[in-house]
Amino acid sequence: MKQKPFLYILLLLIALTALTAVVANSHLENATTISMVLAAFKFLAVAFYFMELRHANIFWKALLVVFLTIFIGLLIII
Repeated sequence: MKQKPFLYILLLLIALTALTAVVANSHLENATTISMVLAAFKFLAVAFYFMELRHANIFWKALLVVFLTIFIGLLIII
């Protein structure tokens, strides 16, 4: 029964990927920003559930989130 959360996360990743494709093909003004935020959510889902970061020390969790926030923020600004 431990495989159920992984299945849900995998389905979430597939749905977020499909949503990213829809956003990229739309003519929205903020399509790049929305795509980057969706990519950040996908990155966090993979890091926490498939790389077992959810069992790591709080320092590593916070470091990952801070790095991702700075990285995505800089990419959006550029």
